Parts: sequence; structure tokens; C-alpha cells
Amino acid sequence: MKIFKKLTIFGFFLFATLTAFSQAKITGVVVDQEFNEPLPGANVLIKGTKDGSTTGFDGKFSISTSLTSGEIVISYLGYKTKTISFTMKGNSINVGNISLSSDENQLETVVLIGTGIIDLAKDRKTPIAVSTIKAIEIQEKVGTSDITQAMVNTPSVYVADQSRGYGDSNIRVRGFAQDNTAVLINGQPVNGMEDGLVYWSNWSGLTDIANGIQIQRGLGSSKLAISSVGGTINIVTKATDKKEGGFASLGVANNSYFKTLAGYNTGLNEKGWGMSIMMSHWQGEGYTIGTQGRGQNYFISVGYKPSDKHNFNFLLTGAPQYHNQSYSQSISTFLEKGRKYNSNWGTLDGKFKSEVGNYYHKPVANLNWDYTISENSSLSTVLYASWGRGGSVGSVGGGRVRTNGQIDFDQIYANNLASTTGASTYALRNSVNSHEWYGLITNFETKFTDELTFNAGFDLRTYKGTHFRQLTDLLGADYYLDNDVLNVNNPNNQISATYNSDPWSALFNYADEGERYAWDYDERITYGGAFSQIEYSNDKFSVFFQGALSNQSHVRWDRYQYLPADEKSKSVNNIGYNAKGGVAYNINENHAVYSNAGYYSRQPYHDNIYLNFGNDVNPLTKNEKILGLELGYSFNSSYFSANLNAYRTSWKDRVTTTSSVAEAGDVVGTTVLNEGDIVYATNQGVEQLHSGVELDFVARPIQKLSLKGFASVGDWKYQDDVVTTYRNQDRVILDQEKKDVDGGEVGGAAQTSWGLGLKYEIFTRFNIDVDWRNYTKLYADVSPIKENLELPKYDLVDAGLSYKMLVGKDDKNSVAFRLNVNNVFQEIYLASIVASRSSGNVDGLFQANDTDASFNGINVKNSAYFGLGRTWNFSIRYNF
Repeated sequence: MKIFKKLTIFGFFLFATLTAFSQAKITGVVVDQEFNEPLPGANVLIKGTKDGSTTGFDGKFSISTSLTSGEIVISYLGYKTKTISFTMKGNSINVGNISLSSDENQLETVVLIGTGIIDLAKDRKTPIAVSTIKAIEIQEKVGTSDITQAMVNTPSVYVADQSRGYGDSNIRVRGFAQDNTAVLINGQPVNGMEDGLVYWSNWSGLTDIANGIQIQRGLGSSKLAISSVGGTINIVTKATDKKEGGFASLGVANNSYFKTLAGYNTGLNEKGWGMSIMMSHWQGEGYTIGTQGRGQNYFISVGYKPSDKHNFNFLLTGAPQYHNQSYSQSISTFLEKGRKYNSNWGTLDGKFKSEVGNYYHKPVANLNWDYTISENSSLSTVLYASWGRGGSVGSVGGGRVRTNGQIDFDQIYANNLASTTGASTYALRNSVNSHEWYGLITNFETKFTDELTFNAGFDLRTYKGTHFRQLTDLLGADYYLDNDVLNVNNPNNQISATYNSDPWSALFNYADEGERYAWDYDERITYGGAFSQIEYSNDKFSVFFQGALSNQSHVRWDRYQYLPADEKSKSVNNIGYNAKGGVAYNINENHAVYSNAGYYSRQPYHDNIYLNFGNDVNPLTKNEKILGLELGYSFNSSYFSANLNAYRTSWKDRVTTTSSVAEAGDVVGTTVLNEGDIVYATNQGVEQLHSGVELDFVARPIQKLSLKGFASVGDWKYQDDVVTTYRNQDRVILDQEKKDVDGGEVGGAAQTSWGLGLKYEIFTRFNIDVDWRNYTKLYADVSPIKENLELPKYDLVDAGLSYKMLVGKDDKNSVAFRLNVNNVFQEIYLASIVASRSSGNVDGLFQANDTDASFNGINVKNSAYFGLGRTWNFSIRYNF
């Protein structure tokens, strides 16, 4: 009994001693503040000790410590360091989610707007094929390029035609062009309602104000009644910052480019008001000769947070710009005169003058209201508007004169002066494309239980577009004679008024109806859609269903081709819908699988409803049918994360339109074309089948090194027959044909691409990053054909250096430096080949033969765009 008593006493003291010296455990999760995604590899350290840990790829960490209270310091490359306090309760404590904000944000978003409108992948538990690009990477990688440059290291994404001019790149996702990839800014659709296109020159300021980009490939998570075939590009901008501060930056780059940028945040005052403003100016000579550009960007955000339940934010932004452009040329011309050659310019009285360009100003305003109704319910609403003014610059008349390949404006001017009638033989004009767009989106969300979430809302839009041509320079003539037979209201109109191609004056100064020529019409497109989503999820399993129903109405008024009594067309209404669902299963902490399926019945675009740009309704137009299937697998561990996706997208009853630039003497049907004439090819009845596999991964083998990579292998083909109608730039039908395209390869984007990137911290706040990409199975960007032309494969390597120096009291301010070098090894490659109208080709392409010269196996008669050579940019930025 005494022995038992002694053992009991000994055991008690042993237990007490072990308890006194035992290690308590602190756990938590580190996430990105904006996108609520885990941050793998973040350092977590207990202040004043050596106790610490690194987060895994799920963002989780665990630290053992003998302390009962203290502070945890969380740091991550590119994010602001955060310190939180802890007090132990027992032998363990979970500090929950710790959010880190990006360190290099232009206007750091602390008050996030439109929380229920912006459809980010985090808002739904069931996974999708998604890639997220944060603000710091956008600012580092883009440089002087369009914001599309930030997306190049993403599976199934192809960016091309940047050599045309500032803002003229195009992006394709899973082989589908921009008119079939939905672009949302703060949850608001921005694809043109007439044709679905996105012109990145209109959005040149996004690089400065973007807080992040999420590319949702395929079906995506958007609840709006939009039918994104290739995917959805979600761009989230800044809002009002609650902290006072600001920044100023200066950037320089190749071809005399420079940019100045400054912003300031007042911070939120005690009454809940705050403002963030930013302004920038840029200009450059352009990579291709004669593609000068200049522009500004303004951003004003006013926030008001009267209580924890309500959050308001008003935002106004715009990016007025003008840039000259370069058209495609035959490969032989580029080889003879250099890859930067451009034939669209000349001089007048010794001063540079361009024949082709683009100018636009598109102010965008929105008012967001986020209302937290209760702990389980919330309502988000946004009222938005945009007013686009501007268009494209080109020429009119057949009196173009060239000397040594360039436009001889001096001789043209002399010829116009010598005209016996005073009429212009050649002049410069604007094709004006203006619009007014108003919309309202609202979304209600409630949690029935911890596992069951429901959303419902509606999307209303009304759009009025106005299109006409006006003169910008008569080049010495007295007037331009508009004797087009289609001009029924003002035949043989002598037009002498001219207007500048200026994005600021374009807001209010443009031609009256009597001064317009070639065409003059309006269109009204009204859209109403309702959507809902329900999702059930627990720790192991999730399932969701989304549905949307919409009606789209169209009407047009044509003041040029019709008498007043007939100028209004018949109104057309089309109902569309989509339905998609998915299921996911978390096998364990490391493995998860998912499957999604969706069916869309999408209304045709306005430009395909009315025949020949007139008021006659096209009887062949009907809803496009899209069926998408996806399978996915993800793996997560402490040092490696990967996602594998497989997809199959079937698209039927669609209409496509492509364009090409003619050379003198080219023939379509029986019409002989002039140099520079644009030929539009519209294809009806097109069917496409896109399938493929995508892989992306991230690895962090050591603390200072991160690796990432991607691969996408696609098989994109046309099906059956199409009917092709060819029109000239005045929209007159030149020819029509039916052809078999079954099995033809879809061009315009590389079907197979690979990439690998690394980022290494050489020493504190000094980093180097390198990205390599390979593109193969790239085919010509032409109308659907049976035998497409495959371009040579190519590789690109980009590199960058970053350094941030801490300055000021307590190192609260910083000076950041960034250097980018793109296409480090000066790869010479064809980014795209487009249709040529020269005689002797088949379907707009020249195949290789024994008589014609070739470039890397491609007949040099083909029209093409070469990719950019080596470029660089450098920036310095002061944050205070």
C-alpha cells in the first residue's frame, strides 16, 4: 500500500513537471486578404523566440511553444508583415484566419466593394479551373504592355498581336476569341453588347488600378446570365482605402516610353468617409515604326461606411488614349524591310502623319452598396454606367500615293489642291463608335444552415450605340463628295466639316447628322436576366447548381440607308438560358476531385441578327448551343501543389466574323480591291469542338525559392459545313460560298503550351524572377477552313529584378525598383498569320511549295504579325 502511495505521489509530481515544461500548440491559417486564398510558404514566428513554422499549401501552420502569451509575427514575400497577440487557454489555441494584404498595391483595397457581385472562385466551395494573379504580379510583369501580359503564364491562355500598337493585343482562352470569353470588371460585364468584343486600348488604365485578376477557364463560377464559352476573366479594381497614404512612380522603357503615376488616400475619418484618387500619364513611340501612342488614366473612389451593416463606394475611372496602328504585312515585306516595318504613315510638310489609328475615352462610374442584413444574410447591389466616345482612324478615297513604300501626304495634298472640282481624292476619316451603357446588378445571399447557401439576383442592362463616319483631314481639298447610292436622305452630300481624333474632345465634339457619311445608325440593346445558385458543402463533400434566364431585345435606327418613315427596324427578342452544376469530394487533406457540367443557350450578337448592317432580320440566326464538361483533380502538400483539369466544350449554331487587309489587285468574287481595303468574312453554321488537358503547379522547395509551371494540351477542331459571306469595309457583299470545314484546326491560339517560372529572394527584399514559355500547334487565324496552316513553334524567356528599400521614420515608407526584360534571347517568331486576299492562295493562305521562298517552312506570301523582339522597362516607386 505504501509503495502504491509513493508511486502515486511520484506520478503526480512527474505529470506536473511534464505539464509545466510541455509545449503548447498554436495553430491557424494564413490567407490572402483580397481573394481569401491560402498563402503557402508564409513565415510564422513567435516574437522574441526562435519558435516558428512555415505554412503549408493549405495556408495552415502549427507552432509549439512554452509561452502562455505573446505575439506572432507573420511575413510573406510581397505582402505586408502582420503581428497578432495570443493568450493560451489550456495547451492549444487556434488563432483562426490571418489575412495579409499585398505590399505593392497601387491603392491597397481594404474596403472591398461589391462583395456579393464579384464572382471569385472563393465564393463557391465546389472547385473550378482557375488561376489568380495578384496586384503585385500585375504591376511587376505588365510594364508597357496591355494588362493581358499579366495572364501569359496561365494554362490555355494565348496573347498575340501586341506589335500592332498600344492596346491592340488580343487574348484567347481555350482557343476561344475575346468575343466568347467574358470579361468582368468588379463583377460588371464589359464585352461589347453588339459583338462581344473587348478592346484593351479602352482599358489601358487597368494595370494601375487592378487589385487582382482571376481567370476562370471554362464554365467558371459567375452567377450572372452570361455565357462565357472560353472562360471568364474577373478583374477586381481598387476601392477606397481606410488608411491615409500615397505613392508616386516613374517608369521608362524601350522606344522612348515613359509613364508618371501618383495617388493619394485620405483614409476613412471618424464619420466613415474616405477618398482615394490616382492619375497617370504615358506616352511612347511604339515598338513598330509609326505606332506612337499617348494617354492618361484617372481613378476616383469615395467610400462611406456609416455602420458595420452598410458600406457604400462610388468609383469613377477612365483611360482616354490615342495610338497609331500597324496592319499585317506579307512575311516577305517584313524580311525585306525589317520586322518593325509599317506602311501606314508618311510625312506632311516634314511632320509625321499616320493613316491608321484609334482614339477612345470611356468613363466608367459605379455605385456599390453592400448590406449585411444579418449574420447569415447579405445583399450586394451595383448601379453602373459608361459613356464611350471615339473610334478608329482610316482613309477614304482612292487617291493614295506612295513613295518608297510610305504614304506621300505631300503629293496627296498637292493632288487635292489641283482638283478642278475642289473634291477630295483622298482624305482621312474617323469611324465613330460611341455608346451609352447603364446597368444594375443585385445579389442576395443567405445561409440556411452552416452547410447550405443560397443566392439569387438579377442583371439589367440597356445599351445605345451610335455609329457613323466623319472626316478628320481633307488634306487640302474643299470638301468630300458622298455620292454613295445608299445615301437616300442626302445624296451627293458635300462635306467640309472636320473633327480631331482626340479622346478628350470626342466626349462632346463630333459630327452632326448632316456631316456624316458612309453610314449613320443607332441600335438599342436591352437585357434582363435573373440568376440563382444553391450549394451544399461540408468538410468532405460539396455540390452546387446554378441557373440563369435572360431576355435580350434589339432594335436599330438607320438614318443613312432608309427614309425617315422606314429608318426604324423590326424589334427582335431572344430568350436565352444556362444551367450548370458540379460536385466535389475531398478525399483527404492532400487530394480532392471535382466534376462540373453546363449547358448554354446563348442569344446571337446584335451584329449577326440584322443582315448586311441594314434593317432586314437574318432568318438563319438562332441561339448558339454550348455544352461544357469538366473534370478536375488537385493535390496539396506542404511544399507542392498541383491542379489537373480535363475539359470538353461543344459549340453549335454559331456565327464568326474575321477581317483581312487587301493588297492592290486582290480579288474577292468579281471585285478587284485596292490596297488597304478591309474584307470581312462572316461564317454561319459554325460548329467547334474543343477538348484538352491542363496542369498547373506551385512548389516551394526552400524558403526563398518558389517554382511554378503550367501545361495545356488542346485539340480544337471545326465540324461539318459553313456558309461564308465576304463584305468590304463599306459592308457591301462581295461573295458568298458554302464549304466543308470538318476536321479543320481552329487557329489564332496555340493549342499546346508549356511554361516554367521561378522567383528567388537573393537577399532581403531583393528578388529575381524568370519565366519560360513554349508554344506549339499554333494555326493561322483565318475563317474556318479544312486545311489550316501550322506556324513554327517558339519559346520565350522573360526575366525581372525587384528591390525594395525601406526609408523614413521606423521604415514606414519605401522605395521600390523594378526591371523587366521580355524575350531575353531575342526570339524571332510569327505570333499570328491572317488571311490574305492575293490571287493564287487557297482560303486566304499560301501553302509551301518548290517555287516560292519560305520562312521557317512558311510561304513568305502569307500576311502575318511578327512577335515583339527584346523589350525592357524600368520603374521606381515611392510609397508613403
